[in-house]
Amino acid sequence: MHLPSPQQLRYLVALADHGHFSRAAAACAVTQSTLSAGIIALERQLGVALLERGPLKRPVFTAIGLSVVDRGRAALRALEAVVETADSGRAPLSGPLRLGVIPTIGPFLLPRLMPALRAAHPRLRLWLREDVTARLAEDLEAGRLDLLLLALPAALHGAETLAVAEDAFLAAMPEGHRLAGESTVPMSALAAERLLLLEDGHCLREHALDACRLSAARETEGFSATSLHTLVQMVAGGLGVTLLPRLAVEGGVLAGTALAVRPLDEPASRTLGLAWRSRSPRAAEFRGLAEAVREAIGAAPA
Repeated sequence: MHLPSPQQLRYLVALADHGHFSRAAAACAVTQSTLSAGIIALERQLGVALLERGPLKRPVFTAIGLSVVDRGRAALRALEAVVETADSGRAPLSGPLRLGVIPTIGPFLLPRLMPALRAAHPRLRLWLREDVTARLAEDLEAGRLDLLLLALPAALHGAETLAVAEDAFLAAMPEGHRLAGESTVPMSALAAERLLLLEDGHCLREHALDACRLSAARETEGFSATSLHTLVQMVAGGLGVTLLPRLAVEGGVLAGTALAVRPLDEPASRTLGLAWRSRSPRAAEFRGLAEAVREAIGAAPA
């Protein structure tokens, strides 16, 4: 039996991921003709048609082709795991590490975390991807990312998670706001305010509503933001109040604004944690990173 080569499987998976021959070829650093020839050779070797041939420029996979793509993706992940196992045996936390981080953590924690990791693990090559939780979860499951730094709980299929720290929510409002005169903001008082939150798709929205036991119906209709910096500017403009994670406040999200932040009278927080594929051979390394993340979270800037 002649087995497919890893390169042939990479070509096939890249074509499925990119949905376009030229983009798939660019992702594999080969010419389009090389990629096409590799897939044709794979079809001949397997004795089945993986793609439908016709006038359409975009690739259309046959039913068996889609199954082979799924098997090929799993095979490539298994081969990568072989290399990762060998790498971790030679020198833990060395070589490439593809880290995904959500936007409400990355800009505020990475400036503290990255220098510490470079100093402690000089042979570690960290590649970063910032995106919302749902897309990072897809990339983790597909093997495009190795590790996630996110807020828990999260919808993660086939992943192991490790809670690292709690990140308290703070109420933020203009300095002249009636709640700014309070040492702590009563949770019940937020129900009477125009509450501004991030738009759908950002897990911070759901975590804030759940942690503070607020209903989405109490939000200001038609008002939402795509980032914490935009959210802060909306509050500074007098459009309402919001809930911000302490990590972002300590990370400088309020810079250049005249906002007041106050703790809530009832503790409310989100859980920050790490996530990786449950069968990753680097699981022990990832657990070892938890302490570095905890220290970075606790190292508030002066």
